[in-house]
Amino acid sequence: MAGTRAAIRYAKAVLSLATEKQVAEAINADMVLISKTLKANQELDLAIKNAVVKSEDKKAILSQVFPDANAMTLELFKVLDANKRLDLMEAVADKFSDLFDIQNGKESATVTTAVAITEDVEAKVLAKIKELTNKAVTVKNIVDESILGGFILRVGDIQYNASIANKLNKLKRDFTIN
Repeated sequence: MAGTRAAIRYAKAVLSLATEKQVAEAINADMVLISKTLKANQELDLAIKNAVVKSEDKKAILSQVFPDANAMTLELFKVLDANKRLDLMEAVADKFSDLFDIQNGKESATVTTAVAITEDVEAKVLAKIKELTNKAVTVKNIVDESILGGFILRVGDIQYNASIANKLNKLKRDFTIN
């Protein structure tokens, strides 16, 4: 996706500049807030992504919704506006947070389960991941009933699929090949 690649480029540039000016922590806080706000408010998200809404209106909306944002974040709004890329704001915010975590030795793990995991299970998963990666890890749980049971663990670019659906598919392939 071209949009994703562009979002990564903007995020890398902002992270590099923020690190150089020693405001990366503040910018990350802004990006987390922007991402959460856009995900939680569908009308705001649609307004930012709508091609009919004028770009200066989008910039004004973002500036009003995030008045306490860091000056560098406000500059990012201006740059995205100038390049007609304000529709990428959520993706840039997400990528920035991901890159910031990687830069600071934090890893994000995604655990997909058929039912929500308990705090006890989450603690065990965190301990195991910490043992394997030697990094600080945050766990995000995604509930997907289609996996039937078990779990799918994704840390960085490594995925471990221990779902019942995956095992059933392997059995199905084994029986159809023989």
